Amino acid sequence: VQLQAYGGGLVQAGGSLRLSCAASVRTFSTYVMGWFRQAPGKEREFVATINRNQYGSTAYSDSVKGRFTISRDNAKNALYLQMNSLKPEDTAVYYCAADRGVIQSERANPGAYGYWGQGTQVTVSS
Repeated sequence: VQLQAYGGGLVQAGGSLRLSCAASVRTFSTYVMGWFRQAPGKEREFVATINRNQYGSTAYSDSVKGRFTISRDNAKNALYLQMNSLKPEDTAVYYCAADRGVIQSERANPGAYGYWGQGTQVTVSS
């Protein structure tokens, strides 16, 4: 499985960005997908996850709930993260992740995902 995240950039606080993740795999719909982020000097943290189905159940970290929306298009092997009302504290490298074996209780655990994209930088200026 190869994942490539893109769409990051520099945006002012209050602005929006849409991240995308392209997956090179024939059975994309069998993978639980997630977005994580890592700021300088900090550990990688959970952002959002979506279950296998096109309209699968989603979960968000408290810090992004109500501002970010995760979605997927299984026909295009694509994962998205719509980020609105961005804050300077959202500044980080954002990674997409995938795994077939993620169980419900572990969806927010980076260790539960075996496949990772290279990351895309998001910088929010104040």
